[in-house]
Amino acid sequence: MTRRLIVLAVIGVALAPLPLLLPAAQEAVAVRALLFAMMAVAWNLMSGFGGLFSFGHAAYFGLGAYTTALLTIELGLSPWIGMLAGMAVAAAFGALTGYLAVRYRLKGAYFALATFAFAEMLRLAALNSELVGGAVGLTLPVTGEQGWWTLRFDVGDPAYFWVALLLMLGSVATVIVLLNSRAGLNLLAVREDETAAAAAGVAVVRHKIMAIGVSAALTAVAGGFYSVYYLFVSPDLAFGASVSIQAILPAVIGGVGTVWGPLIGAAVLAPLSDMAATLVRTPPEFLAFLQGRSGLDVIMYAVLLIVVVLAMPRGLYGRFARRPR
Repeated sequence: MTRRLIVLAVIGVALAPLPLLLPAAQEAVAVRALLFAMMAVAWNLMSGFGGLFSFGHAAYFGLGAYTTALLTIELGLSPWIGMLAGMAVAAAFGALTGYLAVRYRLKGAYFALATFAFAEMLRLAALNSELVGGAVGLTLPVTGEQGWWTLRFDVGDPAYFWVALLLMLGSVATVIVLLNSRAGLNLLAVREDETAAAAAGVAVVRHKIMAIGVSAALTAVAGGFYSVYYLFVSPDLAFGASVSIQAILPAVIGGVGTVWGPLIGAAVLAPLSDMAATLVRTPPEFLAFLQGRSGLDVIMYAVLLIVVVLAMPRGLYGRFARRPR
């Protein structure tokens, strides 16, 4: 654990000067990479280390985003308080829905479909609820006091990157500490052989719900930061299936069930997403037919995912980490 935390601290120190060296447009890509990393780290805790494959992490992301936005707009509270409240709401929702799924012994594809159904349920509820703005969504105030307490800075301010970096480092540190605790070791035992773990006295249901709750809380932090950074949240942006995909892909490409895999996957996918957006916006002449088309990023994700699954089933980190050993 100590070695991993030291490596994490080195990563944080190495990345801290990055926004001072990058142009504003590239800084936004870097922030998006950190956002992808936070979501992937949270998904990996539940699905990689817990063995509970989820296709509905958009539910926790959206709860964090909407809770933060509502408390900031309606009560004027700090986004930090909003994110803490979002963590509590998402963890409670994850624990409740996780208990129902585990209680009725849903596994594999059935568990994944159940998580997707819960996320879709929340999307439809937000879409038809005037309390959260309905289909229009919520827009956070642009003006107001600037500073770290309000998380409101000028456009392109490196502080946004540093906040995202701190949140990402905190998420990874939480996972590292949890995995090296007794609860984390029990969780790994449940993933490897649920029957043997239960026979050894491990509370299987409790540890599964714990993994779901912690993963939901960490995902909600990413959702809360999203609403603060982009100053807007809507049902499709918060609860859409694309959000769950963005949580899954970095972990799968980087390496499921590894601490560093989600970070590597996020570092690959964020620039790829920006490249696809640029190509669609201003394509070269021989690709002029792509101009204004949507879905190119999804195609690129799909191709990359197929290549990684076929050539590197353990992901990028799993593939290259074994060579030095």
